[in-house]
Amino acid sequence: MMCSEAAPAPHHQRAHGRAELGLVAAPGGARIAHLFQSAPLRVLFPDADPDEPKQAALVNVAGGLAGGDALQSVITLGAAARFTATTPAAEKIYRSLGPETEISAHITLGAHSTCEWLPQETILFDGARLRRRLDIALAPDARLLAAEMLVFGRAARGEVFAHGALQDRWRITRDGRLLWVDALRLDPAALNHRFTLDGAGAMATLVLALPEAASHRDLARELAQGGAGLVAPGLLVARWLGEAGAVRAGLGAAIMALREAALGLPPKLPRLWRA
Repeated sequence: MMCSEAAPAPHHQRAHGRAELGLVAAPGGARIAHLFQSAPLRVLFPDADPDEPKQAALVNVAGGLAGGDALQSVITLGAAARFTATTPAAEKIYRSLGPETEISAHITLGAHSTCEWLPQETILFDGARLRRRLDIALAPDARLLAAEMLVFGRAARGEVFAHGALQDRWRITRDGRLLWVDALRLDPAALNHRFTLDGAGAMATLVLALPEAASHRDLARELAQGGAGLVAPGLLVARWLGEAGAVRAGLGAAIMALREAALGLPPKLPRLWRA
């Protein structure tokens, strides 16, 4: 009797979503000039309050991301456009069998434009492997309020991020010149080290970029309990570390305060962010 060859390992289907959104100035903040989307990434446009910029929600209809999945967003604002991007829920990064999950966003802001990049938190399940990139190009007088939050494990289930990998990078330019680069490469073993994250269950970063950012430094330091400062001319950065609920609350309070003080917008979170 002849022995058959071993069956090949199953090939896991991976998701590669992309969204492209181009906006130009219009009453209410902006109107859509270009839109392309491919599953599992979708762009939805909830009704915004009359005093708010145009809003869009980036939705991963797959409900989460595994190793080998990728999402890419490309957003372009024309001159004087006003826009807020958010997500309807936290993004979940599941345990990987080896490959990385990749998330990238490329945002370009035209002259006199205003952009808020306010996705809800990203949750790293134990064993997740995430590579994330955020690249933002600003016109000389463009205004930006951007925030990202990471949660290390599913706190509600007592899970910690004990295995896996994280690479997270921000890159911001203004008028074609490099303004700020921030890169984090994290081994979960370093989470509890006193000179790294010291056992924090979550971290958040907020960036305010506008020519008069220095005038909001004291407010940002108060909101971040000292963890804020100017890192370049016209660029203010604030950070939070700690328990996930406290970090989310602190970040939300800072978004509301700074969007009012710096952008002249109502002191409230996007409707979906509050969900």
